Amino acid sequence: MGRRAAVATCPHEEQGLLLSSSEHVLPKQDVRDVNKSDDFVSTPCARSNPRWAQAQKTRNHNRMKESSTCNTTDRPRWMTTRRDFHDDEKSMRGLGRRCAARLGLGTLIFLGVIQLFSVLSGLLIVFVPDGIHRITDKWGQIGHIGEGLSSWPTDFSRGVLPIPCHSHNDYWRRVPLYSAIEAGCISVEADVWLFRDELYVGHSLASLTPNRTLASLYVDPLVQILEKQNPTTQFHSDGSLSQHGVFDTEPEQSLTLLIDFKTSGSALFPYVVSALEPLRSRGHLTYRNGTQTINRPITVIGTGNTPFNLVDSDLVNPHHDIFFDAPLAAMWEGLPGETSTLASRPESPVYGADIDASMPASLASEREKQSASEDNMGQGMSGAPQSPDAYTTENSIYASVSFTQAIGHVLFGKLSDSQMKLIRGHIRGAHRRGLKVRYWELPFWPIGLRNYVWDLLVKEGVDILNVDDLKGATKVDWGKKTGWWS
Repeated sequence: MGRRAAVATCPHEEQGLLLSSSEHVLPKQDVRDVNKSDDFVSTPCARSNPRWAQAQKTRNHNRMKESSTCNTTDRPRWMTTRRDFHDDEKSMRGLGRRCAARLGLGTLIFLGVIQLFSVLSGLLIVFVPDGIHRITDKWGQIGHIGEGLSSWPTDFSRGVLPIPCHSHNDYWRRVPLYSAIEAGCISVEADVWLFRDELYVGHSLASLTPNRTLASLYVDPLVQILEKQNPTTQFHSDGSLSQHGVFDTEPEQSLTLLIDFKTSGSALFPYVVSALEPLRSRGHLTYRNGTQTINRPITVIGTGNTPFNLVDSDLVNPHHDIFFDAPLAAMWEGLPGETSTLASRPESPVYGADIDASMPASLASEREKQSASEDNMGQGMSGAPQSPDAYTTENSIYASVSFTQAIGHVLFGKLSDSQMKLIRGHIRGAHRRGLKVRYWELPFWPIGLRNYVWDLLVKEGVDILNVDDLKGATKVDWGKKTGWWS
């Protein structure tokens, strides 16, 4: 009986039908399964004709190769499967992604070329400058225009504009004194302690070191700075005739050295007088000549435990070149008909020593004398006079007080009307006496609240702004409204 094999009409057909002898027909199955199945060689046709079986395996193998390599687009439309449509969709999405990636890469390359061109143009100006740039870049250098003219004898602080701020706890800064001058502050502070006949500078006894003294941190550097600012030349042979201060832009501006007496004022005072001699002998200290104040590059003011009675003494302060930091709280003055809770209380000659209205007059008088005799009472209170009218330009320059103690905390981000009345009364009383107003212990956080207080005080007429953040006070526009309290 003859045998024949039915082959698939197309090599893409996934299902085939193998016909053997008329009495045996293979089931319809995947050609690859038939090729791998052990049952295929066990059929009657395969057992009776091994050559036929081998030929069938080879034919099926070739069909499988053609199926994997042929292009599906060669098939008739009616033979396209769902899988083919899915593959075409994936191929289109991949093509879109590749186009988008190439477009993005091209854009980046284009922008990079533009940036490179800009950089090269800048370098061209740097390395091949035009005429005016060649002159300004090389000005003053040897062999160029302006040789020897690029600097001045008083270049120490060229470009620094002095502003009315006080460098609080200046000695704590990484570079004491110089950082404040660089920022433009016209006032610096040094806390001074007397220990074994030497004046040490520091915030507390635990922070003192042998090499940090009033001389090493302030007196000697100021002498060196002022020697550079007042060179002896054919045009300026007598330095005493025209004293230039530390600021080259405003030579007449005096720098205030605020010395905070930390130990006993009466014991410390003569040592401070002696320590200032290098500045005094060169004519650098501001002083009173009996009728007026002679302004010089350095103005020394005593605060903390500085005794007022020694500052005002011709015997202890014979040169009258150490001035007093008066108690601002004692100077409140209201407008006609205006009263204050502070002004309505009985006056005390010593700031901070409130006298009870019910206290007998004799006892109150005795308390006043006891307070005035003590010299460790703190800012504005040591050796205080009987009346705040004793503070004048003959003995005082600053009038200061703790903002927190005198005005109080800033609640709800804004000063109250009563607080504003206190501030205006303080400023009014100090200015009537010719003194400069300074509040210390100002709010420092939040920054917006601090800036609000700074801006308000300056607008109200405070003369010296007490600051810890030099950059925030001198480099930032803190007058700009930055918070809900503005």
